[in-house]
Amino acid sequence: MRTIFYFFLFTLVTNVNLFAQQSVVEEVAMADQMRADGKIWVVVAVISVIFAGIITFLVNIDRKVSKLEKQLKK
Repeated sequence: MRTIFYFFLFTLVTNVNLFAQQSVVEEVAMADQMRADGKIWVVVAVISVIFAGIITFLVNIDRKVSKLEKQLKK
């Protein structure tokens, strides 16, 4: 059973390395094209908004949990 697990683990690790080496030139060309068109700032803005939303959500959840913990202590 362990040998099967190690075999699948080895296969997974080697496949991940092979996929990581494919189409690097295409991704760089796409990024260069987006920079040239000015669309990279749209991507940066969207990622920033998503990140800010996640941070806001986590802060709100933390406040609610803190209030509940205080109520449980009383």
